[in-house]
Amino acid sequence: MSPSSSAKARILVKDDNDVVIVAAVRSALTKSRKGGFKDTRPEEILSGVLRAAYTGANLDPALIEEIAVGNVLPPGGGATAARMAALHSGIPHTTPLNTVNRQCSSGLAAVNQVANQIAVGQISIGIGAGVESMTFGWGSGSLPDGWSEDVLTNKEAEDCLIPMGITSENVAAEFGISRERQDEFAAQSFQKAVAAQKAGKFKDEIVPLRVKITDPKTEKVVEIVVDADDGIRDGVTSASLAKLKPSFKKDGSTHAGNASQVSDGAAAVVLARRSAAKRLGLPILGKYVAASVVGVPPRIMGVGPAYAIPKVLERVGLSKDDVDFFEINEAFASQAIYSIEKIGIPFGKVNVNGGAIAFGHPLGCTGARQIATGLSIARQRNERVFVTSMCIGSGMGMAAVFVSEH
Repeated sequence: MSPSSSAKARILVKDDNDVVIVAAVRSALTKSRKGGFKDTRPEEILSGVLRAAYTGANLDPALIEEIAVGNVLPPGGGATAARMAALHSGIPHTTPLNTVNRQCSSGLAAVNQVANQIAVGQISIGIGAGVESMTFGWGSGSLPDGWSEDVLTNKEAEDCLIPMGITSENVAAEFGISRERQDEFAAQSFQKAVAAQKAGKFKDEIVPLRVKITDPKTEKVVEIVVDADDGIRDGVTSASLAKLKPSFKKDGSTHAGNASQVSDGAAAVVLARRSAAKRLGLPILGKYVAASVVGVPPRIMGVGPAYAIPKVLERVGLSKDDVDFFEINEAFASQAIYSIEKIGIPFGKVNVNGGAIAFGHPLGCTGARQIATGLSIARQRNERVFVTSMCIGSGMGMAAVFVSEH
């Protein structure tokens, strides 16, 4: 047995001290300012997802000892809205909560925080979640009115202010990733997502939420049920994407069709020590194994997964071939292609039901959303080990290893 396959056998072994997942759900992801959640505040989306997570596991909410919520654009800059969501969802005020902001990895950082609290014995049960309403949070209002001139004399500090789209152009130029390849990758993301949606493959992970929406034509307020990702478009091809103008540079290759969509949504993952889950008769869906974060040059921030994934695999002794599939956030086609090829992952193992280019990237939500999606894919394909990863604005990458126990 090779060292890596023995490591795989080792992580499949069940131990009472494992950090296990007893529920992992998400809302639908909807188009910012246009989609199903355009009139729904983030705390309402989060509340519905939190309630579905603990009730789905048949868990008494009084037993939840910690909640961490990934949120990049929190209203007022604090954790108040997330705390309100938890209380509204039926979780008692005795359960503490914090928000966490590591940009695009915030949902995974929240899960990682709670998993670590369980691992060191601080708590036995907690929720790692993520939420973003880019309808209400995204835009110039979320930016400061200036920066320290002294700090900006440091080139890498200044590079942190490069718009994300330009970092995508930097990756494409530096590593020779053509517009054609980016468009082909993006079209495949849409095609995989359309096929998955038509086959009902997202149904298990999505919590239908009843919300009010204002009809833009009649201005009438009506109640709807949001239960499907509304950014997924049928009929997208590399030829149709080739017609779109570059968004960030005249001669650039990044555009609205090969970058992640601006979206609204939430996700939640309920974690527990295995011994506690067994004692309470909670359903065990899988387990958290490990996570790693790395730093990379801010000007090419999108390369983060290319370094975070090998680091977490090395930490647990796995080879890339031991991993059944990967969920890698498609911030931009350029950086996703680079990361996949740099590590040497077959494209067929990545984002098998499509990715953020097709259904969106609500910043704080994605890291938790990928876990719900990953567990769903593992059940559908009868696979065990998966990795989630994303690049992070300002130059970082994060990755984590999970095992499905379906």
